[in-house]
Amino acid sequence: MKILLTGGAGYIGSHTAIELLTSGYEVVIVDNLRNSKLSVVDRISEISGKALSFYELDVADYAALEPVFKQEQPDAVIHFAGLKAVGESVANPLLYYQLNLLTSMSLCRAMADNKVTSLVFSSSATVYGEPERIPLDESCDATKATNPYGRTKIIIEQMLRDLCDANPEFNVALLRYFNPAGAHPSGRLGEDPKGVPNNLVPFLTQVAVGLRDELVINGDDYPTEDGTCVRDYIHVQDLARGHVAALRKLQSSCNLVTYNLGTGTGHSV
Repeated sequence: MKILLTGGAGYIGSHTAIELLTSGYEVVIVDNLRNSKLSVVDRISEISGKALSFYELDVADYAALEPVFKQEQPDAVIHFAGLKAVGESVANPLLYYQLNLLTSMSLCRAMADNKVTSLVFSSSATVYGEPERIPLDESCDATKATNPYGRTKIIIEQMLRDLCDANPEFNVALLRYFNPAGAHPSGRLGEDPKGVPNNLVPFLTQVAVGLRDELVINGDDYPTEDGTCVRDYIHVQDLARGHVAALRKLQSSCNLVTYNLGTGTGHSV
């Protein structure tokens, strides 16, 4: 079975690629390397001991993407591509609406035109906004995002629901992540963003190796034991396994399913 990964050279995508390859799947990665590095593709092959196909292109560019579907004929798609920095989305909302929505629309069009009907979508727990209860579950209101990044996820989720309603042959899994952390045990892959990190752990590692002088934690008046915010952290390898499990679920023709991916346990920063 051949799986096409958009944004597959990124943090979560690269770990999922290894999980797929070591589970016997063929992998095709499409990535514009906007926030990832070409060396990651080589490391995926090195760690897994398997070959893969790589195309450097923008998924939002249908004219460039569609020939890849014709050439590779994937059986399913896992969609990671898109911008994901909450702060940047607040500062530049039009960029996020344009790129995240166009990327998903271009991908779905290429899938439909090539009769590829199974999709795992990288969504986010940001769709829930301020939690109505703890722990959150999939029945909570998923239309309360408080920033443009989360709102793009809400819109794309709705687009995929509409697609499944109009095309019963489509099978889609919406995966709402909490806070990925960690790295591959080989030490060869981890969260290594271009530019300023968006998450806590990369800041912490940069302090550890001397790239930054100190770690600044914002907020000390949260209603928690130590005053810092509480987050549900999930190891990136567990997240990768979740994608493979969702892919297997789609093989049973489930039309549309939604899963939160986290541990269910919060930890203060």
